[in-house]
Amino acid sequence: MATNGDMFDDFLEQRGHRTEAPSWDREYNKKQCPECCSLHDLAATECSVCGWMP
Repeated sequence: MATNGDMFDDFLEQRGHRTEAPSWDREYNKKQCPECCSLHDLAATECSVCGWMP
């Protein structure tokens, strides 16, 4: 049986929205901020450009 959260996630996914927890994207050997697309070292825990944190 699906929970309300699962049904809501399915609804959003069917309409093109991302429902997984936000995380760093990878670009070559760097982390890429999903908000502003700036590149950071792999040790980064916060975006130094926009302040985004996973």
